[in-house]
Amino acid sequence: MDWSTQSETLPSCLSDSPVPAVIGLASSSPTRAVAHTLGPFNLPLDDYSHYGIQAFSNQFRQQGGCLAFHLTIPISPTVTEIQEIADRLQSSTAQVVVVFASEVQLLDLFLELAHRNVTGIQWVASESWVAASLLTSPHFHPLLEGTLGFSFPGVNIPGLKEFLLNVRPSPKPGMEFVNMFWEELFGCRLEFRDVRSKENETDAGVNFMGSDAFGHKIDSPNNYGSLVRPIVGKTSTFNESSGENYRYAGEKPVCTGSEDLRYTDSSYTDVSQVRISYNVYKAVYAIAHALHTLLNCDSAGYNKGMCEKHKSFTSRQLLYQLNRVNFTNQFKEKVHFDSNGEPVPLYDIINWQKDSKGDIRFVKVGSYDGSAPLRQQLQMEQSTIVWTKGQSQVPVSQCSTPCSPGSRQARRPGEPHCCFDCLPCADGEISNQTGSTECTKCPEYYWSDKDKVKCVAGVEEFLSFYDTMGIILVTLTLLGVVLTTIITTVFHRFRSTPIVKANNSEISFFLLLSLKLCFLCSLVFIGQPSVWTCRLRQAAFGISFVLCLSCLLVKTIVVLLAFRANQPGSKALKLFGPSQQRTLILCTTAPQACLCAGWLLGAPPFPFRNPTYQASTGKIVVECKEPWPPGFYLVLGYIGLLAFLCLLLAFLGRKLPDTFNEAKLITFSMLIFWAVWISFIPAYVSSPGKFTVAVEVFAILASSFGLLLCIFVPKCYIICLLPERNVKKGMTGKYPR
Repeated sequence: MDWSTQSETLPSCLSDSPVPAVIGLASSSPTRAVAHTLGPFNLPLDDYSHYGIQAFSNQFRQQGGCLAFHLTIPISPTVTEIQEIADRLQSSTAQVVVVFASEVQLLDLFLELAHRNVTGIQWVASESWVAASLLTSPHFHPLLEGTLGFSFPGVNIPGLKEFLLNVRPSPKPGMEFVNMFWEELFGCRLEFRDVRSKENETDAGVNFMGSDAFGHKIDSPNNYGSLVRPIVGKTSTFNESSGENYRYAGEKPVCTGSEDLRYTDSSYTDVSQVRISYNVYKAVYAIAHALHTLLNCDSAGYNKGMCEKHKSFTSRQLLYQLNRVNFTNQFKEKVHFDSNGEPVPLYDIINWQKDSKGDIRFVKVGSYDGSAPLRQQLQMEQSTIVWTKGQSQVPVSQCSTPCSPGSRQARRPGEPHCCFDCLPCADGEISNQTGSTECTKCPEYYWSDKDKVKCVAGVEEFLSFYDTMGIILVTLTLLGVVLTTIITTVFHRFRSTPIVKANNSEISFFLLLSLKLCFLCSLVFIGQPSVWTCRLRQAAFGISFVLCLSCLLVKTIVVLLAFRANQPGSKALKLFGPSQQRTLILCTTAPQACLCAGWLLGAPPFPFRNPTYQASTGKIVVECKEPWPPGFYLVLGYIGLLAFLCLLLAFLGRKLPDTFNEAKLITFSMLIFWAVWISFIPAYVSSPGKFTVAVEVFAILASSFGLLLCIFVPKCYIICLLPERNVKKGMTGKYPR
């Protein structure tokens, strides 16, 4: 560019430069160095591999992708470093690997992977190595077949092949690389190169980076003097010392001058689909159009082709015109730049496929046009793509398979977000989508089905008549009722016998009636709770047992007073006659009846669907909820008070001189009663769900059977099996046993 207007701030050696623009190399790092040296164009230039992979990673994550790892190939990797990278690739579950590098950087790594016979990786190549012939040798076929990548569009530039075929070596400055290429291609040495070998020995080495003179990319910016892409099918290495190159060249025959590029078969002469050269072609035309506008060149008329050659301009002016360039070249491609100075991205999608001869060919299977409407920019012919290992099916690259419905993803600590374990949803939670990260809790009174994919109405649980436990308790209840009825019948049949009359037959019948009520009240606890059963169950239980214990209390008092009546002058039994006994029963039962009535009127129990145990059992317990818990414990406490009085009085009369001392039987029955109900309280509190009800029913039945068997079975035994003892002498102990 012409910098005459900037002579005051720039060194004089750069003033009036005839160079209007510099076209950067295909690699950005050397272009940056050139730009810093010659003066900026105000265009940002980034390091290719580092910033390229960073931009890709950001876009990939935004689209929901997951990166398993990010590795950097060192500038001069050691064997250990190459092996570590190979180990990581081989051990990873990722099946798709995106590589931003040049073929020279990848050669050592691919050699190591091929040596390990690694296959099944779907390689996605950047444009720098997607068309690298260096990597298409049969040695790499199992590893790299099916590689997919983006490449610059390839065209056949008219006249380019003829121009390249006319290139000849020359001792002129600027032809060094052509000379080296000539010697390498034809296996000979140029005589004028031998003359200059001593001069070059002090050179720091030739920099073979970027693109060669023929438009072919030789090396990446991060490798210096390493492997060069082969031209004639063999691999040659240039060492960093150019002197060694020349000594090696001295062993070759001298070039005769009859060498002809037309008779060689190499990538140099194959210009049917040039790609990087086409970029250079477009860059030259873009600068030409900018200069055409800047220098007021005429495109038609008398002054066609004339320009203001001596017009001064600055780099900013050229940059401004360059940003406004908009033309269509001879290949029907529209060339222009966006607001950031970036050209419209236009790529061919290349697939590495084997032909009928077993050679790798670069086949176009799609394209990307950044100027196309959204969702139409990427065009793929998927049916024509050959994937890794020659497969036609799209490979799947997943760290973890998406979790199926009924489970959730639990991310593994320290690993990418796509690496997770699938954990089944907890009971009461569901996930009905594949890949769910959380399980949704079911609403109240609903529960998850067995597959944890939908919420269903919770299963109601209660002590049913059809449960095994319910059937057992009902059977015991009916057994108790039948047994009580039988005993009542026996007592009624033998009501005139001494053993029945001696124990106050009226109180005995009251006691049998209350025991029958105790057995029957347990049925109210079984079955689905309703408004009436909830109100009736505790009241029936409390009043029935109080009536039973009141009768026992009266019987115990009668026994004690009966023996005191035998003492001279005692009138105790006369003062506690049948009417007083009935009154005592009524008076001891009335407080419990009043307590139950007040409880039911003030805070009656009601049916309640309890979800407390849903998390552990998956069932909703239908139970009777007691809004006033002290009511139950007051009822139970009053029963305990009467039982304690009965036990105390019976214990005092246990040694009375009677062959059949009823006080002993009452004492023993009360001990059983206390043992049952003392055990009941902790079992009642700790039992979950329907077992709470079952514990209470069991306590009712156990204590009722204890009273029935201890008090009445011995008497029935004498009445039915030992009638000879059912006489007055037998009751007073005067009848021999």
